[in-house]
Amino acid sequence: MRPLSLVIWTGNSPPLPLPPLASACSLLNEASGCALQTGTYWLTRIVLLRATAFIYFVAFAVAYQQNSQLIGERGLMPCQAYLQSVKTYVGGKIGPAALAYTPSILWFTDWTAMDSNLAAIALLGMLLSGLVLLSGTANMLIMGTLWVLYHSLVSWESQLLETGFLAIFLVPVWSLSRVPRRCPPSLISIWTFRWLIVRIMLGAGLIKIRGDQCWRDLTCMDYHYETQPVPNPLSYYLHRSPWWFHRFEVVSNHVVELLLPLCTFLGRRLRLLNGGAQILFQVMLIISGNLSFLNWLTIVPSLACFDDASLGFLFGSKGGVRKAVLEIQAEGREGRTPKPTRGMLVRRVVNVSLGVLIGYLSVPVVMNLLSSKQVMNTSFDPLRIVNTYGAFGSITKERTEVIFQGTLGPDPKDPAAVWEEYQFVCKPGDVRRRPCLVSPYHYRLDWLMWFAAFQTYEQSEWVIHIAGRLMANDTTVLSLLDHNPFQGRENPRWVRGEHFRYKFTAPGSASAVQGKWWLRKRIGAYFPAVNLEGLRGYFQSRKWPHPHDPTRRE
Repeated sequence: MRPLSLVIWTGNSPPLPLPPLASACSLLNEASGCALQTGTYWLTRIVLLRATAFIYFVAFAVAYQQNSQLIGERGLMPCQAYLQSVKTYVGGKIGPAALAYTPSILWFTDWTAMDSNLAAIALLGMLLSGLVLLSGTANMLIMGTLWVLYHSLVSWESQLLETGFLAIFLVPVWSLSRVPRRCPPSLISIWTFRWLIVRIMLGAGLIKIRGDQCWRDLTCMDYHYETQPVPNPLSYYLHRSPWWFHRFEVVSNHVVELLLPLCTFLGRRLRLLNGGAQILFQVMLIISGNLSFLNWLTIVPSLACFDDASLGFLFGSKGGVRKAVLEIQAEGREGRTPKPTRGMLVRRVVNVSLGVLIGYLSVPVVMNLLSSKQVMNTSFDPLRIVNTYGAFGSITKERTEVIFQGTLGPDPKDPAAVWEEYQFVCKPGDVRRRPCLVSPYHYRLDWLMWFAAFQTYEQSEWVIHIAGRLMANDTTVLSLLDHNPFQGRENPRWVRGEHFRYKFTAPGSASAVQGKWWLRKRIGAYFPAVNLEGLRGYFQSRKWPHPHDPTRRE
């Protein structure tokens, strides 16, 4: 059969035949009905896959570079000790109870080679997610493997785990075709992503309204840029915005988080409005602070608000993927869709089952959203398939920092003792150091130090673990820091934690002219000066290996 051709009559000249329909689309576009039609999600699936793979890649890269120092064999909180405690708690066996408490393939690995296990899992995750990111295609085996691998490393990042779980059902079981004709994107699967962005935003908005008074009197943004976990350079300038701009920011936040998510259920045009607004909102958060990959991750389910017609511009007018989708849509309009195979019918059952599962697991989540005692970032199932979300329900009004200092002096109480400061990679320390810009990368220890600063060291015992390791010049911990004042010198005899209050300098002020980004004032001691010998009992009681300083006799 000859391909369908078009003919243009130009008046006195003979009719001019044009190429087949797919080629003619680039000339006639919407006038000929060749534009991508609404209501299909072939291109949406590719965009969702690549976005999810990007987040996975960053997350696994963070794990590869930091997990051995944080939870490895000599990490601050070794995971083998945690696994052993869970094993003891559930009766001393590695079985369903242990897996339900901590779902991880680390249970079945050699615990004496935990650093190698952690690195292998992270590297495999980077490899698989990198392939999906570059190719724009995946199958259930790949996406399921990524979900299991990340679940094995980081069980508390519920949003990535839920997003990754939903992505498993977005793709074919085996095929790696970018446009697998016998596995069209399920509308149920698309709606699970939409339901995720609705819950994320409503959870964040409701926890604010029910939480800190400053969200209700519109003053929270007076403090946020200065007190957020890890500010960036733009945070410095945004903090000094006019008062009316900060009020506008809070009102806009409430509109985006509380009202626009409802547009998801009000038809295509309003759904597109919500998707665009959510993405723009997350981009603004990305450029105004270092909130790891959280905001990048929140963009992912927002993409499900768009169909092929709205995402076609990303694929070019002559791309093979776009051409394939146009052909599938043309077949659908002409009633030439392939007859469902047994596999396609089974897949429909799987899709319906997914919808039922998400609906069932959403019941306690919705009840939590409606409750006046709403809790955020909580899961009601061990696999973290459907979770509650929220952020910044309360805003700290002052920024405090814990600064580690060491001295070579024999007496920490001697007024003449010289105390020198350690510097973390990103968190504020040296007042002359410019705030960093690292998003979507995530320095976990810097983030944890932000929480520790408004707690006590008794509540964050790992802070003392750091102090002991610093006195032993432990390379594992030092690799997480930016500056060791004792590099190439004798190790410090004493380390202490000092508590400071930090405030941004005013642009153009005398302090700013001197190169200072921050002003700080000492609050007091966060933890007293300690030495290795004095920490011996503290470490033993917590079953931490005692740091050893080979340069000094004790």
